[in-house]
Amino acid sequence: MIGRRILIGAIFIALVSVIAAGFARWPENTRKPIQPEQDLPELDLPELGLMATLPIYWGEVSEMEEVLNGSARPHWARAVLERENILVPLDSLADQDGAGRLRMLDRLMLAQPRALSPPENVALDDWVTRGGRLLLFADPLLTGHSRFAISDRRRPQDVVLLSPILTRWGLSLHFDEGQTPGERVVGVGAADIPVNLAGTLKVITPMPGASPQCTVLGGGLAAQCAIGKGSALIIADAALLDMDGAGHRRKEALLALTNRAFAGP
Repeated sequence: MIGRRILIGAIFIALVSVIAAGFARWPENTRKPIQPEQDLPELDLPELGLMATLPIYWGEVSEMEEVLNGSARPHWARAVLERENILVPLDSLADQDGAGRLRMLDRLMLAQPRALSPPENVALDDWVTRGGRLLLFADPLLTGHSRFAISDRRRPQDVVLLSPILTRWGLSLHFDEGQTPGERVVGVGAADIPVNLAGTLKVITPMPGASPQCTVLGGGLAAQCAIGKGSALIIADAALLDMDGAGHRRKEALLALTNRAFAGP
């Protein structure tokens, strides 16, 4: 029995020696220890608040189940916005404490928002005055297609209702019912914006206590306003954000507008 154990031990030692000798003959680069993976650099993107009745964040869904099972059709604009921002969807601009979530943001995009409540108007004005940068799409007659009927609350806001905040900032929004339907392109700085039945912005006397400085652009399609320490870029149309209109021109126009609206001083 002892002799058998000695024989097995000898065979084991011989096998170990052969394996060790073979390892010693491997190329040097195959014997280097595995280095730990280097951490990938994290993108330091700013947060962008988004409040919209247009289906930019979730897509045009009838039930949340469409989002969960991946059947919801995504909006092209979300991918464009997320190139340079972390989107933060907002249901409201004010809570019981006032500005609420706005306090944590430097950037905000309102895309055909619902009518704002009085506290929301106050919160928005205060936020911009303190240094916030706003991009606002305010369409007096939305032309984009929706799968939902006019009476359906899931349908985007067909007519924007933002007179109180625009009046405070010294602007009025007008709509020419006699204009010809159909898409056309209007230049606003570096952005060539597709519009359809657009509104017109005009400078008026601001409300007492406000001291904005607004400049009309693109023949009234847009207005750039300096408001306190902040700013607002208002576009009187939202056809650019049509869900069915994805294309290079629209993507480049949206990027140009966000760059203009959120550029530093």
